Amino acid sequence: MSGSANADSAAFQTTPPIGADKRPGPATGFSAWVRENNPGSCHIDVMVLGLSCAGCIRRVESLVRRHPAITHARLNFSTQRLSLDWQKAQGDIGEILDPVLEAGYDVRPLDYESLEAANGDSEGRALLQALAVAGFAASNIMLLSVAIWSGAEQATRDLFHWISALIALPTVVYSGRPFFRSAYGALKGGRLNMDVPISLAVLLAAAASLYETIQHGAHAYFDASVMLLFFLLIGRYLNHLMRAKARSAVAQLLTLSARGATIIRAGGSITYLPIQDIEPGMIVAVAAGESIPVDGQIVSGVSDVDFSVVTGESAPQTIKSGNEVYAGARNLTGPLEIQVTAAGENSFLADIARMMEASEQSKARYVVLADRAARIYAPAVHIIAGLTFIGWLWASGDWRLALFTAVAVLIITCPCALGLAVPVAQVIASGRLFGNGIFVKDGAALERLATVDTIVFDKTGTLTLGEPILLPPNGKALAQPSIFPTPKPVARRNKRSPI
Repeated sequence: MSGSANADSAAFQTTPPIGADKRPGPATGFSAWVRENNPGSCHIDVMVLGLSCAGCIRRVESLVRRHPAITHARLNFSTQRLSLDWQKAQGDIGEILDPVLEAGYDVRPLDYESLEAANGDSEGRALLQALAVAGFAASNIMLLSVAIWSGAEQATRDLFHWISALIALPTVVYSGRPFFRSAYGALKGGRLNMDVPISLAVLLAAAASLYETIQHGAHAYFDASVMLLFFLLIGRYLNHLMRAKARSAVAQLLTLSARGATIIRAGGSITYLPIQDIEPGMIVAVAAGESIPVDGQIVSGVSDVDFSVVTGESAPQTIKSGNEVYAGARNLTGPLEIQVTAAGENSFLADIARMMEASEQSKARYVVLADRAARIYAPAVHIIAGLTFIGWLWASGDWRLALFTAVAVLIITCPCALGLAVPVAQVIASGRLFGNGIFVKDGAALERLATVDTIVFDKTGTLTLGEPILLPPNGKALAQPSIFPTPKPVARRNKRSPI
């Protein structure tokens, strides 16, 4: 992928105005999510569903970059997020996204509901069901194949072939849908992706086996076509789990962000406003135990606030009138009134989200190499399979042998791991580091980390876990003279445990 990583995406886009279309048509419904970065320049983050491989990333990016208004376009495969910047005077968002929709991809505005839907597991359940059907069918067909390969008579062999066909053909149709839909969308859009050779191999193997069964042939390969689907679905499901883990970092930010806040009006009235309607200068009331929804300055109240999301320090800080607070911090002990200085996409929490996006989309050296290799791999697979068929047909004169050999080439050269393993590893690593409070601003830093032999920390406080524990000897010594009932049973716990 070309172009610089665009870090302007917010992980928690606000809810659109009432009446806005949640799943817009080709040219309408996206304007509510467009924001202006500076005069004449616009930005939007959308979710692109239906991605299957690295080829889809290149395809989508090339489709939007054809529009002359586009200045930056970056699609993140793991989070399915497409970030776009364009010149407002040269086109609108509907014109830019039309080619993506026409290519068969589902494009949705990036908001709370779409992120939560992406983090849901409907796709995972569908893959798991397809995997279960393929596994059940494969095991039963393999049992039938034992009798066939053990030298059964022709009548018995034909019967078992037909039984295998009755099991395999519906299984291929049902369990192969994730690959067939992706391949159909790719071919409809005039491109090749990694699911095209997979679909071609499965369908050719099943069709050739059915032909052999009708012709009373000695060999049919229903077991191979179904087993191929079974193992491919295992890989597809594991890939789905990895992508879900990659999105979990964004989900963690969603738990910190607020969708709205309680506003104190000038006359003293109290109302609740969505976060996108809160403007600088408003007064926000935050009760004890709530997350602070905005950046601002304390105008009333004294409380202890957990700033660990901001500073990394686990010890709460006491704040009062005049102190600054940031979105994502947690108010612990007392009510506060805060004058808003920034909210929503302009808040500190949004800056963290943009840092995460920058780290996920920055391309390390090995990611670039994998992208380049995957770009030419899918077309090369089809060329090699075609040459294999021609060569074996010329050498043997047996079209069935040539066909099965070409199918074998399609099967063993699936390049999915090549195109996905390195980028997914980078995103998973960034997500796990974020889960432990460490932000990676550049993907190349993960590669450079392999050469590091010494780490210097400037403050020991940032290394604590923020989880106090009871040391039994000290606790027991303090509890013995106590007249209160609580310390003694605590001290009797003769092991290190959380308080």
